[in-house]
Amino acid sequence: MDTIGQMGAVAAVLGLLGSALWWLRRRGMATLAIGRKRSRRKLELVERLPLSPQHSLHLVRLGETMLLVAASPGGCRLIERRPAAAGAGREEAVR
Repeated sequence: MDTIGQMGAVAAVLGLLGSALWWLRRRGMATLAIGRKRSRRKLELVERLPLSPQHSLHLVRLGETMLLVAASPGGCRLIERRPAAAGAGREEAVR
């Protein structure tokens, strides 16, 4: 008889968790990405090349544009901007 009570308690807790998730999803406070494709991000760090402890180059994809940015203690500077090659790999997109 004790096992049935424990199984009932577990079922009640799972039911409360499911209800809380349903309520949060209805309010827009939670998302569940199981079985969904993730949308492609518009901003993506493709590669980082450290030049020294405080200086580095960053290759960033912003939508359909590749940006080469230099970062230093004095700030960031855009070095080059190119359109990303459609269907090309990450390495080929910047060549």
